[in-house]
Amino acid sequence: MELRQLEYFQMASRLRNITRAAERLRVSQPNITVAIKKLEAELGIQLFDRSQKQLSLTPEGAVFLNRVELALRNIQDAVLEVNDYKQLQKGTIKIGIPPMMGAYLFPKIFSSFQRQYSHLDIFMHEEGSMSIREQLEQDDLDFGIIIISGASNHLQLLPMSKNQVVCCVPENSPLAKKKSISLQDITDTNVIMLKEGSFLRQTILSKMKTENITPNIVLESNQVITLKGLVANGVGVAFLLDMVVEDTPGVKAIPLADPIFVDVGLAWKKDRYISKAAQSFIDFCKDLLKQKREV
Repeated sequence: MELRQLEYFQMASRLRNITRAAERLRVSQPNITVAIKKLEAELGIQLFDRSQKQLSLTPEGAVFLNRVELALRNIQDAVLEVNDYKQLQKGTIKIGIPPMMGAYLFPKIFSSFQRQYSHLDIFMHEEGSMSIREQLEQDDLDFGIIIISGASNHLQLLPMSKNQVVCCVPENSPLAKKKSISLQDITDTNVIMLKEGSFLRQTILSKMKTENITPNIVLESNQVITLKGLVANGVGVAFLLDMVVEDTPGVKAIPLADPIFVDVGLAWKKDRYISKAAQSFIDFCKDLLKQKREV
């Protein structure tokens, strides 16, 4: 039994798809298929039920996955801990950033951190807030700067800012004259949405469903600049955080009649070993917040 086989099995189990697992691991599909078949032959059991369109675990496969995930997590932590003992001058941090935070919050943090810890490498993965939460729990990321409202108890959270959800409308739209906007106000208006995996998208759609509103979604994008440009050119309205729409030409940001506030912060998994590189990032963010409060 090889470590690689276990990693392939874990990823195929999570994604329930061999092709997607191969893409995520950057290997060929046959490599994963062969590795899993060898694993099944060695164990003498069938790990996957292949009778359905979507790959699903057998009961034996589900039991095996629980043990495999624990073993792989322990191996990852062991490697991190050994590297710390070796007192390496290099370190790596994998962090997930939603598009809005990536464009407006993270650059300030990153530039300051890099000046102080130039020997550390940061790899940024841009995903929606909900997707980042999942990747944190699956140990695919060290940190995420996310909307932390309603986050899992398995995550450690460091609140960094409080923000309000606003409705962005074209400056010359009749809606721009309003002091606040209800979801009923935009029933017949084109809506531009963030893509799947966004906490903001999920929150707005959930509230619309409660009010029996079916939004007329004409476009979806995770590029904040694109969303604001589309609004400014009269394509539709969009829901964003107030911090990203200040002084945007052609766009009026209006609070919702039923206000929505969200906390943005740093998140990491509670039970995971924290390397020296990761701990330095946590300490840096805490110092940054302390300085901000003292100003």
